[in-house]
Amino acid sequence: MSNRLASFPPSVPAAARPVRALRVALFTHSVNPRGGVVHTLELARALNDRGCDVTVFAPAAEGETMFRRSPCRVVLARVTERPASTVAMVETRIAALRRALLDVLLERGADYFDILHAGDSISGNALAQLKEEGHIAGFVRTVHHLDVFDDLRLEHWQRRAWHDADVVLCVSDAWAQRMRRDHGVAALTVPNGVDVERFGATPADEDPAVRQRLGITRDGGPVVLAVGGVEARKNTLMLLEAFARLRQAAPAAQLVIAGGASLLDHDAYARQFAARAAACGLRIGRGAAVVLTGTVDDAAMPALFRSADVVAMVSVREGFGLVVLEALASGRPVVVSRIAPFTEYLDERACVWANPFDAESIADALRRALHARGGIDFAQAVPALLQRFSWAASARRHVQIYEAWLAGRRLAAT
Repeated sequence: MSNRLASFPPSVPAAARPVRALRVALFTHSVNPRGGVVHTLELARALNDRGCDVTVFAPAAEGETMFRRSPCRVVLARVTERPASTVAMVETRIAALRRALLDVLLERGADYFDILHAGDSISGNALAQLKEEGHIAGFVRTVHHLDVFDDLRLEHWQRRAWHDADVVLCVSDAWAQRMRRDHGVAALTVPNGVDVERFGATPADEDPAVRQRLGITRDGGPVVLAVGGVEARKNTLMLLEAFARLRQAAPAAQLVIAGGASLLDHDAYARQFAARAAACGLRIGRGAAVVLTGTVDDAAMPALFRSADVVAMVSVREGFGLVVLEALASGRPVVVSRIAPFTEYLDERACVWANPFDAESIADALRRALHARGGIDFAQAVPALLQRFSWAASARRHVQIYEAWLAGRRLAAT
């Protein structure tokens, strides 16, 4: 993994190039373990396995590195300022990614990359700006989901990132249909994958050490795990209400909430969460009823899943919900919101459904999941589900779309 432009091979004029691997640049908004960043790194690895020449671009503050090593070239777009607001932070990261790519294009030529693919609004704006300036011909954009912003500038950036893209992809049919219906965009669906080998591995000797380090006690009570931090989109407050109900019959139960390394400001929601936990008599801390782990080392994630008795994903808005597949690959029952996109690929054989807007429904689903693993069919239905979603299949579909778009551009140029 390198962030030095010197790691690029020598430039060769396009006309003199032999047939070569497809050069793909993937862009993400952060080096932290968020779903979109995981998607970028897993797609990069799978494209690399297919023989593509892949470079990953990500903004990073001084001293930061990508949370997971990659077999692909990684260019870290250094962010030297410490913005005081979300708007300033987004603007700074857009500028950093723009500079990083422009440095490569100025050195290697405007046609160095065959495909420029943004995975979020921040990188999408960097590419949109370069397209407007004439430095690039176009770009691909993956929309995982869209947020609602009060700030008009953030809303403008979010729209520009998909509006100015030449190809728009979504990780679920629900969002592809929404992009078509609400915005008139002919979006294509390319689902996520899951690393079955990684999450389905035999429990390791270090699992107890991971639990101890994170403050997971397992003192006779079930462990409910949620991944993604304390956020309104993740519906963490409603999960807390459901957990309080579960604790009435299982007083030793623990709610473990992992992650939360977001670029957006969730402080107000986190304060509501803390206040509600106190009102319910639930202490927050290591070994307490509620454990907030913060960012978990990537290598420890499989052990974290194995530490849970049930994994809850009761979000009210998701692009796909990769955590569900990771939990199932780890052999853990999942409680999932009965809304799209989950209803696209899950049924009662692979999950326990819950109404995300009803705490008692979530509590009841948790109880059922803790009894005989909710009746989930881990023998046949779950393996069949996991086989449908591989990063190799995702990469294959991406390459088909890339090549079709490039062929269309070549045809238009003749």
